[in-house]
Amino acid sequence: MSSEVTTPPEKKPRVNLRTPDVMTAVQAQVESHYRSEIVEKLRLSGGTLTRQGVTIKLAKQFGFCYGVERAIDLAYAAAKVFTSQRLFILGEIIHNPEVNEQIRALGIKNLIGKDKEAEVENLTADDVVIVPAFGTEVSTLARIKELGCQIVDTTCGDVMSVWKRVRQNANDDVTSIIHGKASHEETKATASRATQSGKGHYLVVLTLEDTDYVCNYIRKGGDKQEFLKRFEGAYSEGFDPDLHLRRVGVANQTTMMRGETEEVQRRVEAAIKDRDGAERARESFRFFDTICGATQERQDALRDMLTEKMDLLLVVGGYNSSNTSHLAEMGEGKLPTYFIRNASRLESRDRIVHYSSHEKQEITTDHWLPQQPPVVIGVTAGASCPNNLIEDTIIRVFALHGIHRDQLL
Repeated sequence: MSSEVTTPPEKKPRVNLRTPDVMTAVQAQVESHYRSEIVEKLRLSGGTLTRQGVTIKLAKQFGFCYGVERAIDLAYAAAKVFTSQRLFILGEIIHNPEVNEQIRALGIKNLIGKDKEAEVENLTADDVVIVPAFGTEVSTLARIKELGCQIVDTTCGDVMSVWKRVRQNANDDVTSIIHGKASHEETKATASRATQSGKGHYLVVLTLEDTDYVCNYIRKGGDKQEFLKRFEGAYSEGFDPDLHLRRVGVANQTTMMRGETEEVQRRVEAAIKDRDGAERARESFRFFDTICGATQERQDALRDMLTEKMDLLLVVGGYNSSNTSHLAEMGEGKLPTYFIRNASRLESRDRIVHYSSHEKQEITTDHWLPQQPPVVIGVTAGASCPNNLIEDTIIRVFALHGIHRDQLL
């Protein structure tokens, strides 16, 4: 994937942001914001740190992935190169509030979402627009290009791989069943590629319950209006389950849990085989593995860590981060798990503020931390969480036991 700024060739030249001098300056700035000496020491020493009976276990894979690092680097580079132009971004660059605050501090204004600071229609050809790691919808990108803006595209390569699959589905008159959250930026961007050619269709399913409902309809048909009402806002314009579930391909939001996406695939394939027979199903069903590698690595690392003895698990990251939420889900099935935005949520040894996926908000839990050592606490973080926030959490855990930062180095 190119790291160059894409622009209308007849209006302005392409600008390479990855020159050695720019990237050297960017790396220094990024490290000053997000690097962690303690986390690096933990990584090099096998992921375990014990002081005075308090043990922190850090997952083998955690935090920023390559795609996130690349997106942040390009945003910082744009701020250094385009010093005389207005800079904008199409929503959050990643799902981490602290990182997004740093992006705003660079003078980059948001064009999309509840925190937007400007309107797309007020852009000019002199403006620079950053596409975040999730990508953006086809119609939005087309309008930005039409206005003649400089475009810095930080879209993750794994996301673009999914786009390739759903576009191929559309070209072959295959409906894309997308496993993901219909409201998520990545899923909306992917869905827009499914209809880009003007003839494709998509349906978004989030849960296995959704999947079973679709599978039952594939096998037996049913009440079309009930179907459309259930999935309102999660299918393409003109979608007709009686027509557009004849040939389907399963795709996914890249940050879903692999096992769940594979189960969606298995159930849909079984329904197609029941309806069409195994031979015809080869023509009416397709599936490609498009789970993000970094997401899978972090899930696998946590799965391994959950086999070890721990008293509780802290999951650090943005509450709207899909891949981080799945790590919290995994932990909840095994031991007390607390999904926290940052170290400030560890209010005391008796009180923690954390996100509940069931209540969709922060809640408070008392007596969360064992009062007397020994205590073993697992820590992990999603692909959008910087190391400095992980360090802050580790320091806070030890501080609650009277152990100072200097004693950790």
